[in-house]
Amino acid sequence: MLFKRFFKNCQGGVAPMLALSLIPMVGMVGAAVDYSRANSARTAFQSAVDSAALMLSKNAATQSAGDLQTSATNFVKAMFTRPEVSNIAVTATYTSNNGSTVLLNGTAVVNTNFLGMLGYTKIDLKANSTVTWGNTRLRVALVLDNTGSMSSSSKMTALKTATQNLLTQLKKAAVTDGDVYVSIIPFSKDVNVGASNYDQSWIRWDLWEAENGKCSNNNYSTQSSCLNHNKTWTPDNHNTWNGCVTDRDQNFDTTNTAPVSGANLYPAEQYSSCPTPVMGLSYDWTALSSKVDAMQPNGNTNQGIGLQMGWQTLTASPFTIPAKDSNYTYQDVIILLTDGLNTENRWYTNQSSIDNRQQKTCDNIKAAGITLYTVQVNTGNDSTSTLLKNCASSTSKFFLLTSANQIVTTFNQIGTALSNLRVTN
Repeated sequence: MLFKRFFKNCQGGVAPMLALSLIPMVGMVGAAVDYSRANSARTAFQSAVDSAALMLSKNAATQSAGDLQTSATNFVKAMFTRPEVSNIAVTATYTSNNGSTVLLNGTAVVNTNFLGMLGYTKIDLKANSTVTWGNTRLRVALVLDNTGSMSSSSKMTALKTATQNLLTQLKKAAVTDGDVYVSIIPFSKDVNVGASNYDQSWIRWDLWEAENGKCSNNNYSTQSSCLNHNKTWTPDNHNTWNGCVTDRDQNFDTTNTAPVSGANLYPAEQYSSCPTPVMGLSYDWTALSSKVDAMQPNGNTNQGIGLQMGWQTLTASPFTIPAKDSNYTYQDVIILLTDGLNTENRWYTNQSSIDNRQQKTCDNIKAAGITLYTVQVNTGNDSTSTLLKNCASSTSKFFLLTSANQIVTTFNQIGTALSNLRVTN
């Protein structure tokens, strides 16, 4: 009855009503302020956890669980400094199954100012971030011009420096052995598959034996002249071969068909300017580096045979091709660098004829899903190579250089692009 009379009384009724209504009004305004502060803190907290996860990914593979946890906590607290937030806790885990993953979970508390009047003294914050990398594995064939013209303008020196730097980049991109494989294919007119392979079935000997041997009559120095005069031709022992092979029969010169018999075998040739032997896919970084150091400029230019052999190292015998794990995505890449236009292959000394053969190889490589970079080092005022432009997988993957120093910066650019393939967030 007392309250009933109180509310019916019109004398001075506004003040008590206002006083009573202030409590929920203040609570609502205070709640808005506290929630606004909490949302701002939550956004900043998530950003700090995301940044910490990215920073941890750089060294997670080499840290102990305890060190990883300490680093995670330190990173988050260094980047997230909100006086209204307390009880910051972070947990970090690293796994290396099917790539590498860092998972970061964070919790914290925002102390309220106004919601305490309604019985809520804190607002909980949660944030999590996952960074994965290494789900893409790389296989890279370096097809490198070792012809005589590379001796001018310090091009060979720059190529060696650039390639060593690229190997360092690719090595750093690998978290575990096998994440990145590299093959090296020095080329001139021929490629050198290694003289120790003289007894392998994938070598073809008829062309070599016709040029390397002795006639029963010393007046004749070639097989054809010897046999035409009814004399006996005795080929040299195959173990005297220097390791060079020339182009396979057409059209095997433009494909990666495994060398099994007949026309798809690699013809041995005793080329006097035989380059450094090729090296198949490997993650022996020391051996790869030594291979680069051994390169020397000599001989004529046949980009096509280097390109074909580079493709072979990625895909088919006689090279050992490591099995691919179905849990990973693989990116096969060829980088072709040359400083000159084509001058000689097994059949031609005419540039356009050689280019036509090589264009078929380029088309086949790209159709197989392999990414092809081409680099023309043009220090001799040659025309821009239409062939190399057309061979590249895209216009952005063709590089026209006018100085040797640009080889270093270009390989660094390509190496960065390849390393980025190894990272996904």
